[in-house]
Amino acid sequence: MVRREKSNYVIQSVSHSLDVLEQFYGSADEIGVTELSKRLKLHKNNVFRLLATLEARGYIEQNKSTENYRLGLKCLQLGQTYVQQMGFLLQAKSTLEELVKTAKESSFVAIRKGTAIVPLDFVEARSAVRVVSFLGTTLPLHCTAPGKIFLAFDSEEGLNQSLPEKLDRYTDKTIVDRRFLLEKVKEVGEAGYALEQGEFMEEVIAVAVPVHDYTRTLVGSLAVTGPAHRLTHDKIQKEVVPLILKGGGELSKRLGYHG
Repeated sequence: MVRREKSNYVIQSVSHSLDVLEQFYGSADEIGVTELSKRLKLHKNNVFRLLATLEARGYIEQNKSTENYRLGLKCLQLGQTYVQQMGFLLQAKSTLEELVKTAKESSFVAIRKGTAIVPLDFVEARSAVRVVSFLGTTLPLHCTAPGKIFLAFDSEEGLNQSLPEKLDRYTDKTIVDRRFLLEKVKEVGEAGYALEQGEFMEEVIAVAVPVHDYTRTLVGSLAVTGPAHRLTHDKIQKEVVPLILKGGGELSKRLGYHG
């Protein structure tokens, strides 16, 4: 199969929408439709339609008194999310490397995206048999250790939105009883860490803890994962849990959290 250049897949209307947003970069001034039309060399009707779409989604706001436009709140929210994620990643790197060195198992950090978790960084252990990187994949909430962390700190309303009535089964150990899962999630909140014992992938164990920032917001989860034959119950309780609780606490402190 012949690979096409990514530029061949560009959607023109989306590209034009981004052109509109970029006109506000580096300037606090509001901009009108006529000025945007001149800058972008697009017909005023097209510019108006682009602005209307962006305004409806919260990326652009109109000043009703001048009828000019400025960036909307959604741009700020996206920017803050980017800063949080980048800060989280930069601070997490040393923690991941230290965990891999001391626990001798793979380690990763993940964030929540809707009803799933997304690993942002993953450091593999050097062992011949190890859990390999999950980067580039989305993982379920209900049967992964980091996912359970996010469920444990969610509101009742949030849990109702995050967990469907019918939970997908991945292995014979996946908890698909919603009520039983919620009981286990409550235990996670009390213990301060979550366990995943072959529930998403057979013979794979994971332990995860929460990571908070200076606003006390749960910004991510720190996890250690490895094969079941090495991560025994005794090793988890005596070695891994103390190590990951310490690592999660130190990472949260570096993000300004004082709990």
